[in-house]
Amino acid sequence: MISSKELLEQTGISRATLNNYIQLGILPKPNVQSHAGDTAGAARLLGYFPNDAVERIQTVQALKAKGLSMNLIAQELASTDTLLGVGDPGSDLEAEYVHEPVQVAALKSSNVRKAPAVSPKNQSMQSSQGMMLSLDGLDQPAYMLNYNLELTWLNEAARTELFCFTTPPAQSSERNLFELFSRPESKLSLNDQRALANLHLHLASARMGKESLTKVVMAADPDLLDLFVDLKFQTKSQEQHPSSAITELDLIRTGPAGLPVLYRVYAVYFREGILVIHTASNDREDDLLAFLGKRDQVIQGLLSKRLPVMTPLAVLVADLQNSVRICSELPPDEYFELINQIWSTMSPILRKYTGTHGKHAGDGVVYYFFPQPETNYLFNAIACADELRNAMRKISADWQLRKNWLTELQLNIGLHEGQEWLGSFQSANHVEFAVLGDTINRAARLSDFARHGSIWATKNLVSRLTSDERSRIEFGVMHRSAENGDRFVNSSYAQIESLIDLKDGRHDKLRDIAQLAVAEIRRVTASRQY
Repeated sequence: MISSKELLEQTGISRATLNNYIQLGILPKPNVQSHAGDTAGAARLLGYFPNDAVERIQTVQALKAKGLSMNLIAQELASTDTLLGVGDPGSDLEAEYVHEPVQVAALKSSNVRKAPAVSPKNQSMQSSQGMMLSLDGLDQPAYMLNYNLELTWLNEAARTELFCFTTPPAQSSERNLFELFSRPESKLSLNDQRALANLHLHLASARMGKESLTKVVMAADPDLLDLFVDLKFQTKSQEQHPSSAITELDLIRTGPAGLPVLYRVYAVYFREGILVIHTASNDREDDLLAFLGKRDQVIQGLLSKRLPVMTPLAVLVADLQNSVRICSELPPDEYFELINQIWSTMSPILRKYTGTHGKHAGDGVVYYFFPQPETNYLFNAIACADELRNAMRKISADWQLRKNWLTELQLNIGLHEGQEWLGSFQSANHVEFAVLGDTINRAARLSDFARHGSIWATKNLVSRLTSDERSRIEFGVMHRSAENGDRFVNSSYAQIESLIDLKDGRHDKLRDIAQLAVAEIRRVTASRQY
């Protein structure tokens, strides 16, 4: 007999492909056996196949190379088996367990039952609907987590079976997964809480470094740190080239009848977080895998259904100065070329600093920065603004040379922080994040106040940086004096009303931020990678 792990290593196929071969009858269902794990006291369940499984897969690969479809290959092998007098290879074996599980509880395999299967009626319906499966059609517990391991979306099955709340907590900090599972209302045993924690730590470690994940766990439940022993954390190369594959793990937790039950858990990673789905271990997975393979549609649906949440955030509003005049000076095709160049240049910079696209404000853009496990979102917003300014200077120089004009292209940027309700608006083909409250309004007004490509941030934002982060920022206010001349005072702030003449009608829209303390960001030294 050969284990599923050895089979995958020797043939180079994926677990999803192995599952497909079993479903098509090309390979028998594996014989599930306990296997001593590397960790003392922990056992793993492994699926074992006949010794000729490697040769059979090699035959499949050879037939595929000749252009045969998988259905034809399955028929060809079945005919060969019949001629050779080979019976149904899976008839005497237990039902499948293909994947190596994350061992989440010290349970004997003989005491583990499978999760309840989908009823024949529902199974038939799923099979007939096939590719029509959607988020709304998932009747298994499904939810999405951001990389702070905070709940951002869940379906009704997850709400009732796992989390057991009427409505999710309003504050983002109260939606931490470990805290949700440990609430008395969840009715999860300590063993199940630890099993679920172990599962999600394995999922998170594939995309997060040890330091950042430790920070998240320390804030929620330091007792879970002992589970780090078996984790394999993301490497730098994986961070630069993250996998888009569907991860499959197995989970043992208490079922509705109070007995240990085996579930298969699927996870898909997106830039915005991790989608997790718990299924019955003997469910057909073809439709689900096909659905999860449509990454763009899946994330579009998830973002449109994101739970409104009260969250800390920083807001960046950027406006192109004199955009109306620039539009009048350029032919339409060149104006569109310029704007597209600006936004295409901005996009990778904003992604680098984990900015989230928000609702456009006038001729500018709005981006939100949310708490991150690895970096300070407040410093990210400032460093991002500085890099946007530098990029705009290069674009401006290129266009001045190209057009032989004196017009200078400048982005005026306003930055503010606060705690507001975050939600999303959805049209037929677009999802737009929106923030309710004064934070975005004040950032937009500050962008109106900024001139000549300057960056202005509120005292609230700058003062919340660490001393090390502030030491890497040159910020302050220009003090003007007829007697002593103008002088830029480092590390200082001033109220808006002391910097402009609010009696001037041109500044009427700045009256609502007249007493806001602000500083100009002159330069940022980013000495670490983001």
